[in-house]
Amino acid sequence: MSYTEKILCTKSHEYILKGDTCIVGLTDYAIDQLGDIVFLELPEVGSEFAKGETFANIESVKAASEIYMPVSGKVIEVNEELVDAPEKLNDDCYENGWLVKIEPTAGEDEYTDLLTYTEYKEELE
Repeated sequence: MSYTEKILCTKSHEYILKGDTCIVGLTDYAIDQLGDIVFLELPEVGSEFAKGETFANIESVKAASEIYMPVSGKVIEVNEELVDAPEKLNDDCYENGWLVKIEPTAGEDEYTDLLTYTEYKEELE
């Protein structure tokens, strides 16, 4: 099973890999739209965010964007490698290009409006 078959996506182009610890990142579409990434600001470990809150900022040669939390949760790990080398997101935004790992504090109801990767791709067309 590929990584994209396991993730859920938001309409604002974030993805989440659901589990006891959830992995959050940006979809390949978002990365393609941004172009060459030059800066990434990630939150501190221990920060808590509600669904839809801005938890990170990203800048590319084309634009600056906010990144939103797909479900409520507490940040338990940050991908430090990307802070030092944000351009790595252009190569792999899934397996090595995740942004944060969170401990979800949300109920299952927060997942209901998320899309499968296939549904997400259909929305883009």
